[in-house]
Amino acid sequence: MERSIIISNGRCGSTLLSDLVHEEPDTLSAQEFFMSMPWRDSTAEMSGQEYWELLASPRADVATLFRIGLAPKEVRHYPPTGRWVSDGQDMPRILGITLAKLTGDPDALYDRLAARVPDFPRQSLARQHALFLDLLAGLLGRRRWVERSGGSSQIAKVLLDSYPEARIVYLTRNWVDTAKSMSRHSSFQMVQLRVEALNRYGIDPFQVRPGDEVPAEMLPYMPERITAERLRERGTDPGRYVHLCAFMSGQAEQALADTPPAMLHTLAYEDLLLDPVARLTEVGEFLLFDDPAGWADRVSARVKRMETAR
Repeated sequence: MERSIIISNGRCGSTLLSDLVHEEPDTLSAQEFFMSMPWRDSTAEMSGQEYWELLASPRADVATLFRIGLAPKEVRHYPPTGRWVSDGQDMPRILGITLAKLTGDPDALYDRLAARVPDFPRQSLARQHALFLDLLAGLLGRRRWVERSGGSSQIAKVLLDSYPEARIVYLTRNWVDTAKSMSRHSSFQMVQLRVEALNRYGIDPFQVRPGDEVPAEMLPYMPERITAERLRERGTDPGRYVHLCAFMSGQAEQALADTPPAMLHTLAYEDLLLDPVARLTEVGEFLLFDDPAGWADRVSARVKRMETAR
């Protein structure tokens, strides 16, 4: 199975690129998978059953965004007739985006996975993830997968350490435009809050345990207390997100320097807009598509439409 990963800060055309990759018939475009997972210890072993319980569990941050009425727009790809449509707070972490982007019936695909994943062997979290994506690609008749998560710069080191055989696409965009886009997106408002809390107070609001001391100024931002108004307010200062971009880019570039991938392709969002056919052909060649030029020619109009709409 051919494995590739797109690393980026997010809000840089990465969702568009994933959607275009999805149009290549032999390729599984796995969206928002790695960033939906906890990576505290990628080498810790777990059984297949334990791993499935992780995949089937909700994400606390996404559940909070649903609770306050700011569900990420990406989750809205989940069909309105879906099993978890009522409020989304208990939605399995793999369902709302990763599976919903692949099929019109993500609940059925979820059930197929539920019958297989618990039988995975006991192995590290990183290996479980790779086996899961291999299985998902196989179930959908694809012979390669390309994973892309917005904000994956934050976990670039663990991705490069865990998957040295993977082809890596590093997607960039100028920080000012990225920051403006982040400041308007509820998920990145939440990311910025968590990064700032870690840097300033050494705590992640979503990992506070009973009895942990929380600074008074952080109390209004705890998951059980935060409101839509408080989170939106964090989007009023784009400068916060320029700092976030600098922090995330630093993480990615340090990881790329420390653990140079065997196969690396760098793509700037601005270059993609200037010549989408040429840049997408290069991406398709790097990802080993059978007809990279044909794929690029078929899908490039979507890049041009996006540029027109800006």
